Amino acid sequence: MTQGNDGWVKTTCAYCGVGCGVEARPTLSGELEIRGDQSHPSNYGKLCTKGIALGETVIQDGRLLYPTLKAAGSEKKIDWTAATSMVATKFAETIKEHGPDSVAFYVSGQLLTEDYYVANKLIKGFMGTANIDSNSRLCMASSVVGHKRAFGTDTVPVCYEDLEQAELVVLVGSNLAWCHPVLFQRLRIAKQNNDNLKVVVIDPRKTESNEIADLHLGIESGSDVALFNGLLSYLDDHDCLGEGFIEQHTNGFVEALLLAKQEQSVAKTTGLQEEELDAFYRLFATNSKVVTVYSQGVNQSTSGADKVNSILNCHLATGKIGKPGCGPFSVTGQPNAMGGREVGALANMLCGHMELDNPGDHHRVSEFWGAPDLASKPGLKAVDMFDAMADGKIKAVWIMATNPAVSLPNSNKVKAALEACPFVVVSDCIAQTETTALADLVLPVQGWSEKSGTVTNSERRISRQRRILPSPGLAKPDWWVISQVAQKMGFAEAFDYLHEGEIFREYAQLTTLDNENGERDFSLIGLSRLDDQGYSVLKPQQWPVIEQQDKVVNKRFFADGHFYTQDGRACFIPVNHRAPQSATNGDYPLLLNSGRVRDHWHTMTRTGLAAQLGEHMPEPYVLVHPETAQRYKLQEKSIAKLSSAHGHCLAKVMLSTDQKVGELFVPIHWNGLTAKNSKPCNLIAPYIDSVSGQPEFKHTPVKIEACDYKSQALFTTRTPIALDDVEYWARQKIQDGYAYHIQSTLEPRALEQTLMSYIESEGRLIQYDDGEQSFVTQFMLTNALRLEQLVVVKSQFPLGEVERYITQFNQSLQDEELPPFCIQDQEMVV
Repeated sequence: MTQGNDGWVKTTCAYCGVGCGVEARPTLSGELEIRGDQSHPSNYGKLCTKGIALGETVIQDGRLLYPTLKAAGSEKKIDWTAATSMVATKFAETIKEHGPDSVAFYVSGQLLTEDYYVANKLIKGFMGTANIDSNSRLCMASSVVGHKRAFGTDTVPVCYEDLEQAELVVLVGSNLAWCHPVLFQRLRIAKQNNDNLKVVVIDPRKTESNEIADLHLGIESGSDVALFNGLLSYLDDHDCLGEGFIEQHTNGFVEALLLAKQEQSVAKTTGLQEEELDAFYRLFATNSKVVTVYSQGVNQSTSGADKVNSILNCHLATGKIGKPGCGPFSVTGQPNAMGGREVGALANMLCGHMELDNPGDHHRVSEFWGAPDLASKPGLKAVDMFDAMADGKIKAVWIMATNPAVSLPNSNKVKAALEACPFVVVSDCIAQTETTALADLVLPVQGWSEKSGTVTNSERRISRQRRILPSPGLAKPDWWVISQVAQKMGFAEAFDYLHEGEIFREYAQLTTLDNENGERDFSLIGLSRLDDQGYSVLKPQQWPVIEQQDKVVNKRFFADGHFYTQDGRACFIPVNHRAPQSATNGDYPLLLNSGRVRDHWHTMTRTGLAAQLGEHMPEPYVLVHPETAQRYKLQEKSIAKLSSAHGHCLAKVMLSTDQKVGELFVPIHWNGLTAKNSKPCNLIAPYIDSVSGQPEFKHTPVKIEACDYKSQALFTTRTPIALDDVEYWARQKIQDGYAYHIQSTLEPRALEQTLMSYIESEGRLIQYDDGEQSFVTQFMLTNALRLEQLVVVKSQFPLGEVERYITQFNQSLQDEELPPFCIQDQEMVV
């Protein structure tokens, strides 16, 4: 059932790759009630804080409602016919004049599979270029390479239930507690129910995942290959290899082991004590059921693919793969990063786990699509794509459901590339992002709760996202917009879709080509004849889907020892430790790591709309060890400036002994629309893994210095404002409004005068203080019962006082009651 008699609609969460089932129900006021879907096998009714708050994020604040043409500083609303005709004409003219490789798509794991499929089909099949890449390049590309090198295909072999059946779970570069909270809840409950289950956390810093850890290995940044090469050597030295598995099902073990044994001083490279290494190695060697969960701390590295293979080598060497409670487990960051990989929406892949450079695969897809001009060589990966834009080689780009001006490294260069590109199209549901600001044409598309399609989670489980609310303005599905452009480019027959179910059925049929007996890992043959009603009520399906699954299925790959290489045997990949491309020095002596916080997501365009999510971490921050803070004269909750060779950003200092001395951590979420000068990607160099193309986000040399700010302020308002004249501000969503946390080099009275210019031009101004000369507080009222704006300026806020003022702002005044300490009450126009 997709909808019960009580109005609850089954859908899927919009955030991480766990892919939690959600039930949503519209209320009479137009809001959404949210609860977990107890029947969904990913979460069985559990939701994290972000999932619980999904209903708060469907408000219309900041929505993009109409196709908008931008030119010479002005904006003009146009209709869909004009908008899609313009895109079609511009791309066709660019291809005619400069060739197919002069155009590009940059897409996103926020797209549904049907959107992804149509975008990939258009650019590769009919525009004739593979210049399509996804923000999943920033997330999972190194895992894709590692899987393909070892297994022959991009295959995740495990299921979520393996976490509950394991004897040892190793978390490598994964703060599962904050980044995949429902999986962490499942692991924590499994540990509570099984005293024999051990958990090892491998991370340079102590994270919230350490709550359930039996062992924490605080390795040196970038030293994962050395650690796992050391493990491979230990397994050999202590006769803990799966020799029968190695002999029957793998190639290349001797070469991989020889290189691993050349690793010099694992303890020195990793920064660990010998007894720590021995404890971890013994746990891995002596437990027969081991799951290694890894994520961005492994992938986001200039040696990310080698890190992945160093992990896979250890599982292959012991045969701890393909069995319950065993296997390497790459957990994805976005709700449909896996779906994007399945449809081939990366620059070096074809659809359905087929390959651009495989003649048979190329022929199958070309014939199936009726696309004789199907791209035949890999396109440009994300960082290279924007470099080509900056160099004038890419002359038209279409960006879909992502915000590269914030999320890609070296933000200043990305901005310059988009400014240089002659034609930039952005499809989004949010009107103002740092990327839409650089577009020539912005297209309004549906957001979560409005669009319909499928997503695939980290355990290969396909789930439906369903339409619950009407689309605001002229917002349309991404697949519809792409199809309209394709039709206007002359490809109407190939893109004549009536609804997303037709797209899914075509996609499922493509996966069956010469794949009737499982020649490829990815097959949806059991869904290839799905009718419209079947698609509408589709339950979660874990691929490969040989027959439609009416009950929960948990399938593991490689249980039979068969892999998808040419000879059916897995490949060991010899790897050796290589230091990260950048290193600290006298100018930049500190090492910066980046990641997520519990309650925010990517660039906050969705989570930034939920008041309860803003309470956890209302401002951008930098975690600093107290000794480091003392060395650089940093005070708790003061603002610090971080600088690298590429830029700078501002963040509030938070002291933590969980950080190593000399190392810093900043969250990735804040950007130019949610804070002033607080975008971490300003700092990060565009260094990439040479094979996967994935950037290094975890290892940036920086310096840090205290900002000499003399005053603080809180500015609460019902609608967003642009505080251009303030050195530092951060915006927090609160009940029925926004709170701006401000710090300045001005004295309090001077800051007060600056902020007065942002007071609304009409209403009743009430000014008061409590006798201290260090602050003035002002209220703006347009009626007697509601504060429209509140400004509080001080030299420093006592603990808890900001929260008190926000509470006061959210409350209605009674009749003509004035706040305490009133010294002025007058009608005025500011």
